[in-house]
Amino acid sequence: MAKNAITIKDVAREAKVSVATVSRALNGHTNVAAPVRQRVLEVAQRLRYSPHAAARSLSSRRTQTIGVVLPDLYGEFFSELIRGIDAVARARQQHLLVSSYHGNQDEQGKALRAMRGRVDGLLVLSPYAEHPGFLTENLPQSLPTVLVNTRLPDDRFPVLSIDDHAGAMAMTEHLLALGHRRIAFVCGPELNFDARERLRGFRDAMSAHADARGRELPGRFDEASGHAAGQRLLEEGLPDAVFAANDMMALGCLYAFDHAGVEVPRDVALAGFDDIPLARFVHPSLTTVRVNIAELGGKAMTRLLDSIDSISVEERRRQTLMPSLIVRESSAAP
Repeated sequence: MAKNAITIKDVAREAKVSVATVSRALNGHTNVAAPVRQRVLEVAQRLRYSPHAAARSLSSRRTQTIGVVLPDLYGEFFSELIRGIDAVARARQQHLLVSSYHGNQDEQGKALRAMRGRVDGLLVLSPYAEHPGFLTENLPQSLPTVLVNTRLPDDRFPVLSIDDHAGAMAMTEHLLALGHRRIAFVCGPELNFDARERLRGFRDAMSAHADARGRELPGRFDEASGHAAGQRLLEEGLPDAVFAANDMMALGCLYAFDHAGVEVPRDVALAGFDDIPLARFVHPSLTTVRVNIAELGGKAMTRLLDSIDSISVEERRRQTLMPSLIVRESSAAP
């Protein structure tokens, strides 16, 4: 005859604590002393106790699941963002439900609506959030939501962003200070908030120098579009420096230049944005703007969970993380 399933009462009796203490310890509440929490966890593991997720959800009205809706899941930026989100989620015993919409507004609307009733809150990175009515039409009014790197016309939702404009200005001014006057900028997708802010920073920095000439080339934030931009520059004439709106496109440029026998930085300086892990290991190592992408994801997740758990959060609806200039081998004076 099969043994009866282990219950929370069995764990409480074995650990010599109340059922309420076991519940608090297993759900990650902070009002349980560390030795008590450790004892409860050890007993639960030894007895192989597994909380009934459906019953727990019914009693708490919580799914213990957070929805994450992103434009894409491909590339270093999104993997680092998810890494930061996931670290906080695991520390606070939450599950993630992740969806992407590949730059399609209708698909993102469907992704947001599909989260209803399945998650306790949402993290959203969307170029469409600034469109009138988009979020209110697709999100339940009561669902806690934090936006990442998104421009909003008002303060309906908390927003955590990188100051892409300041980062792009700092990089452009760095290249100008080295003596470069003909600088090409490889843009990102037109609908992408980061891409627009980085382009704006480049333009603002260039406009302050009457003797400088800027050139803009299209890009999609991937290696292929960076490679295409590099090939176009090789065909039409190299500038003094190339500033790509993200590192992946900068690496695509570097590949095109290397295959054509063009040396960086001797023949043309090169810079990127994001400081993905690969940026420091290529040759020459890439000058870039460091964005702590994982930190951005972690802070957004913490802000959301604190809001759900009714923990006091900062009054500021908008939080901005400042990037930093990282100078490596790929940029040098002409």
